[in-house]
Amino acid sequence: MCFDADSHPPIDPIAGGALDHASVVLKTDDGSEIRAFEARPAQPTGAGILILPDARGLHPFFEELALRFAEHGIAAVAIDYFGRTAGTGERSDEFDYGPHLSQTSWEGLQSDVRAGVARLRALDPAPRSLFVTGFCMGGRLASVATTLGLGFAGAIAFYGWPVGPHRSGMPAPADLATKIECSILAIYGGADQGITSEIRAEYDEALDKAGVDHRTIVYDGAPHSFFDRKAAEFKTASDTSWEETLGFIRKHTAGQPIAAGG
Repeated sequence: MCFDADSHPPIDPIAGGALDHASVVLKTDDGSEIRAFEARPAQPTGAGILILPDARGLHPFFEELALRFAEHGIAAVAIDYFGRTAGTGERSDEFDYGPHLSQTSWEGLQSDVRAGVARLRALDPAPRSLFVTGFCMGGRLASVATTLGLGFAGAIAFYGWPVGPHRSGMPAPADLATKIECSILAIYGGADQGITSEIRAEYDEALDKAGVDHRTIVYDGAPHSFFDRKAAEFKTASDTSWEETLGFIRKHTAGQPIAAGG
């Protein structure tokens, strides 16, 4: 997993920014049920975002992140991956996600993504532009989700492994670059021991060859999963990546004015 059980997004709350939030159960198109968390903004900007967790599934870190997006006018839905094997109830920090992760499938993950998108589109008011973001496993899935024909306006992938196989059977983003339907913002830590400069370059080259609009940001010295309130030494990288994320969403949201420097 990317984050510890006591990790939190490194973003300060904005009082009164979120209209409401709730844990919900979504029905997928394969007949399964998955747990999700939604947060609705008090002042919608027209943007909505699907949040894809790391390998442990839906966790308070991602629920809190949904609130932070909503406080910035972005409707957010964070989904879980393990409804088929672990049910839809709340889980403790001691939840052993490994056995459930090993039972995920690419078919199931696609169904989960579609269910999250359907929930966003059903909100009132419905977002004009939909985005997807994810972390680690979810970062990879965020990139691949843009090949499913769901109409995303953009994807923000935090340290998602873009090449090679995945235990779930999820394809590699680099292999599906020609099917990506929107702009990609890829964010990495320069000191990530797994996702090396060579791997990042391979993905960039695939996106270039496919003609996909994209930007890759690498924070020198930052490790994998630096986006964490506990990682105080990487606060600048966290703050900057959050601003880059918001600017990317603002830029690609239909009908949304672009602020100076956005």
